[in-house]
This record gives sequence, C-alpha cells and structure tokens, in this order.
Amino acid sequence: MTERTPERKPATTHTAAAQSPFLARVARGSSEDFEIASRGLIASGAPRVVKNGFDVDVWDLDSYAFLDESAHVDAPPTTVNPSLWRQGRLNNIAGLFEVAPSIYQVRGMDISNVTFIKGDTGWIVIDPLSAKETAAAALDMVNEHLGSRPVHAVIYTHSHADHFGGVLGVLSDEEQKSDRIKFIAPEGFLEEAVSENIIAGNAMIRRAMYMYGVLLPRDAQGHVDTGLGKGMPRMPSSALIAPNLYIEETGTELVIDGVRMIFQLTPGSEAPAEMNIFFPDMRALCMAENCTATLHNIYTPRGAQIRDTLNWSKYIDESIDLYAQSSDVVFASHHWPRWGTEKIVSFLESQRDTYRYIHDQTLRLANLGHTMNEIAEELELPKELGDEFFNRDYYGTVSHNAKGVYQRYLGWFDANPAHLNPHIPVEAAKRYVAFMGGAEAVMQKAQKSFDEGDYRWVVEVVNHVVFADPENESARLFQADALEQLGYQSESGPWRDFYLSGALELRSNGTMFRNVKSNALRPGFLHAMTTGQVFDLIGVRLNAPRAQLHSLRFYLTITDRNEQWTFGVRNGVLQTHVGHRDAPDATISTTFETFALFASKAETLSELSDQPGTSIAGDSAKLELFLTLLDYFTFGFEIVLP
Repeated sequence: MTERTPERKPATTHTAAAQSPFLARVARGSSEDFEIASRGLIASGAPRVVKNGFDVDVWDLDSYAFLDESAHVDAPPTTVNPSLWRQGRLNNIAGLFEVAPSIYQVRGMDISNVTFIKGDTGWIVIDPLSAKETAAAALDMVNEHLGSRPVHAVIYTHSHADHFGGVLGVLSDEEQKSDRIKFIAPEGFLEEAVSENIIAGNAMIRRAMYMYGVLLPRDAQGHVDTGLGKGMPRMPSSALIAPNLYIEETGTELVIDGVRMIFQLTPGSEAPAEMNIFFPDMRALCMAENCTATLHNIYTPRGAQIRDTLNWSKYIDESIDLYAQSSDVVFASHHWPRWGTEKIVSFLESQRDTYRYIHDQTLRLANLGHTMNEIAEELELPKELGDEFFNRDYYGTVSHNAKGVYQRYLGWFDANPAHLNPHIPVEAAKRYVAFMGGAEAVMQKAQKSFDEGDYRWVVEVVNHVVFADPENESARLFQADALEQLGYQSESGPWRDFYLSGALELRSNGTMFRNVKSNALRPGFLHAMTTGQVFDLIGVRLNAPRAQLHSLRFYLTITDRNEQWTFGVRNGVLQTHVGHRDAPDATISTTFETFALFASKAETLSELSDQPGTSIAGDSAKLELFLTLLDYFTFGFEIVLP
C-alpha cells in the first residue's frame, strides 16, 4: 500500500489523461466569449479587495490572479479541468461595463452582477449583490465614472440572497428610510427570500461551504471558480428591505424615472419567485438568472427545492415569443451579455432546449424502468446543445440535474425493495468492511483501483472504512487523495469544490467548526420576517422525544407589531395560534427583534427577560423548561466523517 500523507497531491497520469478531451474542446472553441465578456469595459475591477468594518477581506479579486497570469499559457495546469479553467478566466474579466446606452453592469465584484439603469434623474438598481460591502464598492465605481445620481428604485429579480443581500450598500441612510424609493419584486418574493434559508438554514449553510469552496485556498489545486461567478463574499453584511411594489402578472408595465419596463413572471424556474424584465425603449432583455453562460442547477447541491424544469423551458420560450425579436441585447444577473437579435434568439432557444431535453429524457428513461443513478450515468446532451459553452456543466451538471428531475416526480426511492430501508451509513459500513475481510483488505484492493485511475470506486469503497472507523487515519488520507483527483477532473465548479472540501476535512480529521453554534436568523433579514416564520424555526428546533412528555402554553405580545399569539407544546409538536386562547402558564411581552433573536439562539430565560421593553409574568419555570426542549444546532456538523 502506498503511504498516505496529508499534503495536497499533484494530478496523476490518469487525471492528466482525463483532461485531454476537455483541452481539445477548449482549443476548438471560439474566442467570442472573451470578446463579448470584455465588450463595453469602462473601468477594470477596482478596488480588487473590499474590506468590512472589522478590516476583514469580504472580497478579494486578487486571490484569483493565478488565472489572469495564465492568459498566454497554451494549457492550464493538469489539476484543473481545462473547460472550468476557461470559465474561470472569463469570470475574471471584472469591472464596470456598458451593456447598452443607459444600462451598466458591475461584474466580478461578487458571485453575481449588479445592473444600473440610468433614468432621467437617477439610478434604477437591479439585483444589488449579496453583500453590503461589495454593493457599495460597485456603486462607488459607478458614481466615479458615470457621475453620482440618487437611487429611485431597487429591483429584486428573484428570491436568492446574492440578488438582494447587498441592498444597504446602494442606498444612503436617508434613502433606506425614504418612502419615495420603489423596491420591486415578483409576487411571493418576500416569503421565499426569508424562508428558504431559515427552516433548513443551518444545514444549507454548512453544505454551501462545500459547494462554494469557502475554506479552500484559491489556486490551481483549490478553489478556481463557482462556474456561475468567481465566489461568495466572506463574512458579508447582508440585509433585506421588504418590497413595496409586487409584480403579480406577466405583461405588467411600469415607468420609473422615465424608464419603461415590462415584466415577465417565471415562478418555479431558477427560483420559486423570479421575473424577467424587458426594456422596450432600450431594446434590452434582462433574463434574471433564467439564462446564463452555464447549465444551471435543477437541483442545487447545497440543498433547495427542486426546480420545475419543464416550466423553466416554457418560460424561456415565452421570453423568445414576447421579447427576443425586439431585443438588441440580452443580459443577466450573472456572466456577460449577448448582442444581436439573431444571436439572442439562438442563445435562448439553445438554453430552452437544454432544460427541456434533460426533463423529457429523464422521464422517458424513468418510464422505461431506468433508475435515477442509471439515468444520470446514461444521459448526455446532443452535440449541438452540449458543444455550446453556455450549456456546459460549469454550475449545474446533466448528471445531478437528471437526478433532480427524477426526484421531483418520483422521489428518492427507485422501487427496488432492497433500497427501501437500508442500514444507516455507519452500520452499513461496519458490515461492508467485515464482509470484505476487514479494513486492511479493503484498502489493499482499493489501492489497485486507485492505481488504475478508478477514483469513483475508491471514494465509494474507502468511505465504508472511514465510517466504520473514523480514527483510521490511513483510510481518511486515502479517500482524500481519491476525492482530490475527482475534484481536479471536474468541469463543474461546485463538484470540484465539494470533492476538494471533502479532501480538506478528511486530511484535518473533520471540521474546524465542530462546536460553533448556529444562528439561523440573519439580523439583517429580521424586519422582513413575519412572527409566523420565527415560530416555524422554533418548531424545527423542538426536540419532540423530550417535548412529548410536557404540555405547555404561553401568551406572547409583540409590542412593536401590535400582535398577540398563543404558543406552546402538545404531543411533541409546537402549537401556535393568532390571539390569546385559554389560560397560559406564563405571558411574554416584548419587541419582535428581541423575540426573534431569543427564538433563534437564546439558552437562558435571562437572555429574554433582561432585554429592554420585555416583561414576563406567570410561571417562569415553565418558560425555562420550554427552552430546555429546544435543540441548539452546531454550525459545523460532520459531512465526510460520521
């Protein structure tokens, strides 16, 4: 057996060979993307490093300079898939750009783009990034090069945080409080924006650390690119100002500061609440995040609701019918625009057909009796779709998207009764290892597979050894080495980051965040939340096996919202009702913010009772008991270890 060490390894000869077809594809490809990604450049990305109030680098474009320096190298390092390397170089083209007269974008200052529309007297801001700090830096660039103008409206195209979290960065303190500014969003936006990362927020954030390679070094053996954009800001200040104007139907037309806009609702496409925007007088079409320079996620590996691929493709078709023939440019909240009506139509049709193909062919194969994993292994885009770089697996992949379609319609079970009630991973691992003759025998056989370049099998089989005995350092390092090679080979940015993040934590014997407690509620989102959403989080935290032994009832008055609630525990379930019902064990009177923070992370009753404006009456011991029934999530639960 090869002796394993915790250091990062170079690409093996098998990995180098696996890169060759991708290198050939890139070599055959057109340079047009580099030309259009640079078109309209007014100012290169600056400042390249953006700090927060604690002098922490929230954004560091310089950390991706290793991609820029390779611009004249014939071939990328063998530790990066050449196609992903190409996408990473394109996403490195950062700065302030003119999309069309009066339409400007700042790209490469966040994972997403922010768009500024020049009105008669001010700016209309579309999707103000994910962080206050990066959004403010983008606005500074715009004001420096185009002149300072007030903001008249902020448009959220959809309900993902990288498209609204930086809203405070594009508004002055006075503008944040002003009732003259329109905050425009699709119907259902607020509920989806707040809820998606609350109920399962702790698990999603932990998984997102893998998906975006948050802990990986940024270099040719680490994080290179997300495929959708450079990366996520670190330790950002994110917030949400609730919309005051909702778009409720396709065809709605608004004129703001002299700018005419027509909206197309696309719910359930890339986000549960999303919309495209057509600017008829500018002959420009904003496709939000529905069409970008990558195959997107139908299932996102960080965890989220499965997207409606069939309707997604139909919405793109509707965009073509309604707006494409009247457009000279199409742009989105990620990547770069495309110009010319013919090319716009071709691009939209190709993306439309890609999503429809994955949907229809997954279900065709499912109806022929193929299982989810079999479909993912078999399905391949036809050449005319798959050869387009904007349909490649940089973010979503055909493989895991096919599984997403299958799951949406048929769920996790493939109907084989052998898979209906399997052992949990640790127990299955112990049995597998015993059947295969013990850990050493498994490792000896796996070494042969590693030497043959069958890293997928090595990862699968050695994982049993790791879960049967997580203290087996040799097994952990062996699995890490195999994961690393899979990461090097991945065309998908998220797949690469998942593989390499797993290798990192296996080599360090687990997560460094093991005992860090989670706060699922982001303070910047609190005022956009409802009290009911706070109770939903409490319900998820309630430990039912302990709670089922108790029956509790409390009154709650939210003083600054003039709300009255009754809540408690019965049958191991959180009970909530608007208004006061029956006799309570205790009563609480407090502000919404105090109650929300208490509900999300408090461990003692004094953390509530000591807050200004809070009073508690009745049996406080029952409230203390209620607190003991709530689980406190740790941010860094294990993923690659039991």
